Amino acid sequence: MAVKVNAEWDRLKKVLVHTPGMEMYFGLLDPYSSLYERAFSQSDALREHELLLYTLKHEFKVDVIPLKDTIISNAEKSTAIREKLVKFAQDTISLNGNKLEVKQAREEMNKNKNKLDSDYYFNTVLLNPCIGLESSEGIRMIQLKVTEREPLSNLYFMRDQQTVTDKGLIVSKMSKPQRQRETLLTKFFWQILKQPIVHEIQTPGTFEGGDFMPMGEFALIGMGDRTNRKGVEQMLDHGVGYDEIGVVHQPNHPLIPGDNRDPMVNMHLDTYFNIVSKEVAVGCELLLENALVEIYHQSNDGYIKTSEEMNLRDYLISKDFDIINIKTLEQMAYASNFLCIRNGTILAVEVDRVVKNVLEKLRAKAITEPYRYKKLFNQAKKDYRELRLQGQFFPHKKEIYQHDIDAYPLNLVNLTGGYGGAHCMSCALKRG
Repeated sequence: MAVKVNAEWDRLKKVLVHTPGMEMYFGLLDPYSSLYERAFSQSDALREHELLLYTLKHEFKVDVIPLKDTIISNAEKSTAIREKLVKFAQDTISLNGNKLEVKQAREEMNKNKNKLDSDYYFNTVLLNPCIGLESSEGIRMIQLKVTEREPLSNLYFMRDQQTVTDKGLIVSKMSKPQRQRETLLTKFFWQILKQPIVHEIQTPGTFEGGDFMPMGEFALIGMGDRTNRKGVEQMLDHGVGYDEIGVVHQPNHPLIPGDNRDPMVNMHLDTYFNIVSKEVAVGCELLLENALVEIYHQSNDGYIKTSEEMNLRDYLISKDFDIINIKTLEQMAYASNFLCIRNGTILAVEVDRVVKNVLEKLRAKAITEPYRYKKLFNQAKKDYRELRLQGQFFPHKKEIYQHDIDAYPLNLVNLTGGYGGAHCMSCALKRG
C-alpha cells in the first residue's frame, strides 16, 4: 500500500481509523487522567463514530481502513500473523503472585491460545492487563486482581500515532505516558501490511501527527507540549522533502495569565489552525498572531534555518492564504479540527452542538482556578452571546459561503469529549 501526501487540500482517497471499544470505558473512569476533556456517553460516541465512517465511505467515496478489523482479518487469514498477534498480546500480560501459580497460569495461557479468538488478543493489547494471583486456604480460594495499565483510551485519535508526508510514513513518538503504547500497536499494523516506514521518531524526540500540516511546496510542523525540538529535527533530517518548512511554536494562550499555561487548550497545530483549500485557511487569529514561525529552506546540506521569523498569521498571508477567523470559543469547540476531503470541501464539527459542554467545563475551571481561567471563561461567554445573535457558529459562517466552501457538519458532541474532532480521528494515508 503506497502512502503519500503532498497537500492537505488534495482529494482524500484513503484514511486509517479506529472505532473505539472497551478501552474507552476505562478512559471514562477518569477522563482527566485519560487526557479526555470531559465525560460523555460512550454509546452515543459510538453512534457518532459510525456516522463519521458512513459519511466518509458513502458520501465522499473514501477508502476507509479500520485498524482493528484489518489486524483481526489478517490474523484469521495468516497463521504467521496470528502467531505474532498472540505473542504480542501474551507479552503484554503481566502476572504477579506465587511463582508456582504464575507458572501454571502461563502454561494454561499457552495451552489455550488456539481456543481464544483474535479479537480477544487485540483487546488484550488495548488493555495491557496485570493479573495478581493470591491464594488462601481452601479449594480455588484465589484473590484475583486484574489491573488495566494505561489502556489505549485515546487510540481512536488516529492522526497522532503517525503521519504521512511527501516522503511516506513517519511513526510518531508520543509525548504523554498515557499514549506511548499506541505506536506499538500501529507499528504492528504497518508491519503486517508490509508498509515501509520512512522514519520512526526516537527518544529524546517526541512528535505527534496533529502537529503536521502538508501544504504543497511547503509544510508546517508544530512544536510545543506534544512535539519537541528533537522531534522536529528528526522530521527535518529524515521525514520531509518539501522546499520549505515552517516550524510553528505552540503559543501560550494570551487569555491564561502568567506562567501557569494550559497546553491542552491548543495542544496540536490542528486544534487552532487548519486548511480548507489551496487558498483558504481557518484559524483563531488570537493564537495565530502569538504563534512564532521559524522558516527553513531545503538545500543540498538539508534544511537551513533562515534569519526571518514571523507569526503564523503573517506567514499564511505571505503565502497568499485568506484566513477565516474563528472565535476563542469556536476554537475550543473544535471548529478548526475539520477534515479536508478535497479542495474546498470539509467534514466539520457542528460547533453549536459542542459549545455548551465546553462552556460548562470552562465554568467549573474558572470557579476552582479563577486566576488561571476567569479571563478565558469571560471571553468564551462573550463569544457565545455574539455567535448566537449572529447565527454564525462554525461552519455556518458567512466567510465559508463567500469563499464557496462546501462544509458538511456532523454532530460529534460526545466524541469531541475525548479532546479532538474529525481531523484528529483520521489519519490521511493517500491524497491526490
